[in-house]
Amino acid sequence: MGGVIAPGIILSTFTMRITHYLYNAFTIESGNKKIAIDPGGLMFYFFRFTTLIPKAEWKGITHIFVTHGDPDHYWHADRLAAISNAPIICNKTMIKEMNGKNLMLGPRDRGLAFTKEFNKVRTISVDETIEIDGMTVTGIKATHGPLTISFGPISKTLCPGPKERIGWGAIGFKIQLDGKMIVNLGDTLLHADDWKSIQRPDVLMIPIGGKAVHNTMDEKEALQAVELMKPKLVIPCHYNCPAFFSTKFNPADDKEFKREVAKLGIECTVLRSGDFIIV
Repeated sequence: MGGVIAPGIILSTFTMRITHYLYNAFTIESGNKKIAIDPGGLMFYFFRFTTLIPKAEWKGITHIFVTHGDPDHYWHADRLAAISNAPIICNKTMIKEMNGKNLMLGPRDRGLAFTKEFNKVRTISVDETIEIDGMTVTGIKATHGPLTISFGPISKTLCPGPKERIGWGAIGFKIQLDGKMIVNLGDTLLHADDWKSIQRPDVLMIPIGGKAVHNTMDEKEALQAVELMKPKLVIPCHYNCPAFFSTKFNPADDKEFKREVAKLGIECTVLRSGDFIIV
């Protein structure tokens, strides 16, 4: 499958380049497509939501996948769509019909405010499969766990629910493109029974940072999912990210995780922000 590749390599029409930008932000380049997954904001000091996927990459994006409506996954989705003219693929729960218009959850609005009208949107539900521009996309069950935010002695726990924005629209994606199967689970707890049908994906992007704050799987739970799906390549994500005045929010030991994945006879590649791999 190959290791991390230095920038500058020229891709053939038979290769796929996957770049990671922290949290669950990725780009996937293959043939004439350049997919962006979760173009969110970097939540760090003073809540400056700078873009995870660099703006220099925006214009070439052909498709935008959104796993849910949290700021670190969705903050720049409309801005990216406006510059790239790319369609957004998301859960049907991200859309509501209001006053005769189909409006999406406002990326930077507070609460469950459906205020944004996008020009191009394709919706999908869990276990539904759609065809779009030569890709086959299937929705995967995902459940966002509660998120605890601490500021010194003060802490607040946000629990997903029908009236709460946290984790809204959570869904994973199985993307079949150019003969390869890419699975991105977004932010989710473990769903072993629901994921049994996902077998031997070429790439599995999986969150591992749920040990301290259980908003996603932790390393042990992610390892169960890896053992269940038996992917060819695992890319851990959504851990050790700068957020909420911490340089390592959602902490995880990626070296230990990689060692445990290797024991299963499966390749695991750790990508830092801006690193990419050719598959």
